[in-house]
Amino acid sequence: MKVRTRFAPSPTGSLHIGGARTAIFNWLFARHFVGEFILRIEDTDRSRSTEESIREIIDAMSWLGLDWDEGPYRQSERIAIYQEHAQKLIENEKAYRCYCTAEEIEERRKEAQKQGRIYRYEGTCRKLRSHPENKPYAIRLMTPDWGSIEVKDLKRGTIIFDAKEIDDFIIQKTDGFPTYNFAVVVDDAEMKISHIIRGDDHLPNTPKQVLIYRALSYEVPKIVHVSTILGSDKTKLSKRHGATAVLAYRENGYLPEALVNYLARLGWSYGDQEIFTKGELVEKFTLENVGKSPAVFNQEKLNWLNAWYIRNKPVREIAELVIPLLQDRGFQARLDSKLIKIVENLRERAKTLLDIANSADYFFTDEIKLDDKAKNRFLTVESLPIFGKLIDKLSKLDEFSIEKLQGIFEEIIDESGLKLVNVAQPARVALTGGTVSPGIFEVMEILGKDKVLVRLKRAVSEIT
Repeated sequence: MKVRTRFAPSPTGSLHIGGARTAIFNWLFARHFVGEFILRIEDTDRSRSTEESIREIIDAMSWLGLDWDEGPYRQSERIAIYQEHAQKLIENEKAYRCYCTAEEIEERRKEAQKQGRIYRYEGTCRKLRSHPENKPYAIRLMTPDWGSIEVKDLKRGTIIFDAKEIDDFIIQKTDGFPTYNFAVVVDDAEMKISHIIRGDDHLPNTPKQVLIYRALSYEVPKIVHVSTILGSDKTKLSKRHGATAVLAYRENGYLPEALVNYLARLGWSYGDQEIFTKGELVEKFTLENVGKSPAVFNQEKLNWLNAWYIRNKPVREIAELVIPLLQDRGFQARLDSKLIKIVENLRERAKTLLDIANSADYFFTDEIKLDDKAKNRFLTVESLPIFGKLIDKLSKLDEFSIEKLQGIFEEIIDESGLKLVNVAQPARVALTGGTVSPGIFEVMEILGKDKVLVRLKRAVSEIT
């Protein structure tokens, strides 16, 4: 059997963490078995589906590197296929037209509620012998009144549902559009999907889908319901836990490799290994190592992983990604040796690309902003002799290299009896505006002799 998996999002909003992990699991499973991965947009909910959401989903999938072999299919373009299947069920007496209006159904529901019972459709139209002309109708599936429905889950085993708990549910609405469960089954069958990997929030839909498969005489694909992702407080994952839309992670300076690596490990494991290349994920991913317990989203762990990728990817690639972020800040950044040096130094402390861009201001602007606390602590009358010596000795340097700069600082330390920190910190504040930066010699080399001298003299004027 050829492995064919699918990711089938509803375009009613952005692609979020839970959906992205489902897509990753399906993609990895298909690639592991040299199968095919299909992208399908389930846009039959016309009131909530938007073109903007479709574009965002496709953009997010592309950014994550989850390429698809077929699609993106759109359910809204397949309505005739669903209608044909629904009519076939009517002809085979496995479904029937229902003329009950929404208002009538609501009245019956309210009556049941008054009586303290759960409402289930009574089958009013199941045995109609004549059909009203020109009256809108839905189509309902005939469901069994007794017995059980078995759902075979590759991780959870066989799950039994009581058939009498499921009424004759609608498979085609009065506007001719299919309901979710019906369209899903028809699509998965027609597209020859071999494995369905989805969140366990879909488990309540599964017995209805099994009944539709049976009615259409289609084989049920192998199904796996993966655990929910929870926040750190073990409640449903939401924005308050740090989780957000996939493209927001891109905007906030995360790397796609880091996000894919993190989400793949969220509910799946391979020993104690934490960091995987995409090739390693494809090679090692199996359903056997997908856990049953809910996975817990940990923003700090994602940040750690993203920082690792930022430090370990080729510096040139990171520099290219930082350029647009710097340009957004109005800086004339371009890929050159200076930018590569800046990124190489700043990425050691960065958790995101934004951290690099936010820390690079003093390399690109002539007017640096002095942090008040740093200024009051280090730009003092006591530091004036230090600045005097630095300006004098640096002005005479022909070669503004790390080695020469280090030699100048050593001379001043020897002459004054001070420690390195007593010389470096005032200089750091004068050059960067704050107390945290890459190595002071690296910063000075990147800034260059002219900028360094201008800023040191400006610091002197601030003191005096």
